[in-house]
Amino acid sequence: MKRLIGVLSLSAAVVLAVFTIAIAAEEKKAEEKAKPVTIAGEIIDTGCYMSAGASGEKHKGCGATCVAAGMPMGLLTDKGVVYLVTQPHDNKDAYNKMKGWVGDKAEVTGMVYERGGMKSIEAASAKQLAAPAPAK
Repeated sequence: MKRLIGVLSLSAAVVLAVFTIAIAAEEKKAEEKAKPVTIAGEIIDTGCYMSAGASGEKHKGCGATCVAAGMPMGLLTDKGVVYLVTQPHDNKDAYNKMKGWVGDKAEVTGMVYERGGMKSIEAASAKQLAAPAPAK
């Protein structure tokens, strides 16, 4: 009986080791293939957007106040997808300048990540998009 338990324990340890190595290899492969992407959308404050759907020109003032107070920013695409905007550790310039663009359209370039159903983009660079000209 002790021998059977020993064999089963050893087998379980080997399976666990192989599984762990396989996962690490897949994660490394995914990181090697990852390339920065550019996504366009509206800069939003995630708190008001998630709780009340607030966005756009009418919400600019409140959104700017919320972001200035520490509320995370998001990027809302025309298709309704929201990306949490994060800042790279080595260069926070794009992230910081985006804080003044709440309610405006922008193009954000950076690495995109998805974990647990949440999408994010690490803002390596960003440019504010011109507002459409008013109709005549």
